Amino acid sequence: MSETPRSPQGEQQHRESQHTNRLAHETSPYLLQHAHNPVDWYPWGEEALQKARQEDKPILLSVGYSACHWCHVMERESFENSAIAALMNQHFVSIKVDREERPDIDNIYMQAVQAMTQQGGWPMTVFLTPDGRPFYGGTYFPPDDRHYGQHVMPGFRRVLLSLAQLYAQEREKIEEQADELAQFLRQREGMPLRRRENATQGLPQLDLLAVASQALANDFDAQHGGFGGAPKFPHSMALEFLLRVYLHRSKQELSPGQLPGNLTELGMVESSLEHMAKGGMYDQLGGGFHRYSVDAEWLVPHFEKMLYDNALLSRAYLAAYLVTGKSFYRRIVEETLNYVAREMVSPEGGFYSTQDADSEGVEGKFFLWQPAEVEALLDAPDAAIFMRYYDISARGNFEGKNILHINVEVEQLAKELTLSVAEVEQIVKSGREQLFKARELRVKPGRDEKILTSWNGLMLRSFAEAARHLGRGDYLQIAINNANFLLRSLRQDGRLLRTYKDGRARLKGYLEDYAFLADGLLALYQASFDPRWFVEARTLMDQALALFADEQNGGFFDTGSDHEELVTRPKDIMDNATPSGNSVAADVLLRLAALSGEDAYRERAEAYLQSLADVMVQHPQFFGQALGALDFSLTRAREIALLGRPEAADTQALLNVVNTRYLPNSVLACARPDDEEAIRAVPLLAERTMQEGKATAYVCQNFACQAPVTTPEALEQLL
Repeated sequence: MSETPRSPQGEQQHRESQHTNRLAHETSPYLLQHAHNPVDWYPWGEEALQKARQEDKPILLSVGYSACHWCHVMERESFENSAIAALMNQHFVSIKVDREERPDIDNIYMQAVQAMTQQGGWPMTVFLTPDGRPFYGGTYFPPDDRHYGQHVMPGFRRVLLSLAQLYAQEREKIEEQADELAQFLRQREGMPLRRRENATQGLPQLDLLAVASQALANDFDAQHGGFGGAPKFPHSMALEFLLRVYLHRSKQELSPGQLPGNLTELGMVESSLEHMAKGGMYDQLGGGFHRYSVDAEWLVPHFEKMLYDNALLSRAYLAAYLVTGKSFYRRIVEETLNYVAREMVSPEGGFYSTQDADSEGVEGKFFLWQPAEVEALLDAPDAAIFMRYYDISARGNFEGKNILHINVEVEQLAKELTLSVAEVEQIVKSGREQLFKARELRVKPGRDEKILTSWNGLMLRSFAEAARHLGRGDYLQIAINNANFLLRSLRQDGRLLRTYKDGRARLKGYLEDYAFLADGLLALYQASFDPRWFVEARTLMDQALALFADEQNGGFFDTGSDHEELVTRPKDIMDNATPSGNSVAADVLLRLAALSGEDAYRERAEAYLQSLADVMVQHPQFFGQALGALDFSLTRAREIALLGRPEAADTQALLNVVNTRYLPNSVLACARPDDEEAIRAVPLLAERTMQEGKATAYVCQNFACQAPVTTPEALEQLL
């Protein structure tokens, strides 16, 4: 007799009635997703670690995140499987970690997994001794052995039984492996940052940037843009770095050099940005970027949307707009930030973390279209044009359905159809609006509504810079609301915290939380000129110096001196999907030095950057943010101080000269001449006066100041 199928909601309720574990008390949506697994999950903490020590059981550490597709697959296949859960409960203490909440745990054990397997990713599965030393690990495991031609992927069930037996019967092998991996991790922690002797020694310092540009060009995909092949990631920080090199080239500040294939820095940036924004990685209807492309052509994305990608990419497109003046780039900036404002802002003003790849259990379902759906929404002639433009066909381009991507230029399509460009643009625009309205009625992907301080700092900067450079007062208000929320709700007894959800802030903040938020606050100061934001940024970085600085080897640890003791104290120097805390800290310290005149900030940042300069320029894809800071250091900041009423026409005219240019190696301060508090807070403004009662600009660089100017034309000459 067959059982009546349950609805997904009924199945969830059925599981909940049968099983509830300790994750039910957490705030992370990812951990809560596992709260009703039959696995006896623990969150990372003393309770789980003490149980492992007392019972002398190995720890099974599972690390993932809410928007991770294969994390959900492994949950369905293994963690909801009662037989597999029984093995986990019998032989291991199982700990579930949200990598976005605990980047320290993720960083440490990912290094171990990469050392063991030469690859990494999520879900990450690591087996530890009771004292936290790793001895075996991997990523996704199918429930049972899976054959791929000659290759056999071991099943999770077999892995569990084998390791339990090994731990019980051959403990010395476990201990030997754990000791080797622990020693490897500690060696990485204690490695001094020291410049290496190699081919870049003796080069003029600014020419180091050209070496990095050459390395990026060697890996550039001249056909599709971006770097390397599939899967293809956006590398937004590297693209911003190339724009900096382009500026130096245009001013003939670099030695002449030829990139391969007649490439140019600006050409690489524009090709990459255009291909990404016209491809399936960009949400053509709702704005915003998916995580990455699984192919080299930017067509098929991994459909999750991450807050940090959209923060970093909107910044890259904004920079391209300021350099080129092309309205296409401005449109992508505004559509991306409008998506965030619409979908990712909490009522309190914080930014949510992610949107899932899946909806209704199907990857990408929310974003896919079939011709009949378009034809039902648009008039037949318009539907045909719209489908031609976005490559929608009966054949499909993804599992029989269609990912919208721009398949033909408007000008070419207009010529084919003997229509004007304006007519085609209007048909496409109207079609997008109609499809977007229809899509809003679909079941949306799940959203991880935890608020992470570091990622919020990235998006805070993006909204603040867009407000400043595009004249968007609504973006400025979003940025102010976000800053107020973070400083109000994610600090406790003066200590910055990591994560917030459902009214609860928890976990001590990491280096990246301090550095990214300080970075966002500095951007907000330069957009609003409210001195509070500068003071808060400086306070955060002073606290970061006390909590995270590695006085012995240079740079900063990821965890504070008041953090729990782990198997090692991580220090991440490479920029990955997000910039490293060290890279952003160095950049913020340089900007603080320029605004405050505090030379100790600059000296600490430069010592760190110079120690890594050779490594950075040889591996620029992993040091895009750090290379930008190195450029700032080598070029010396242009310090721009304005005295005048910010709302007055003469002050606005001077600000417009600055804000319509791409000036990455500059800082900007502004105050009313009678605002003693603002002038006292930002030392760059000290001892400046208005000339002849007019708004006045002071421009200084390389320890020398130009004569003050009062007209836009004169300021343009100085810049």
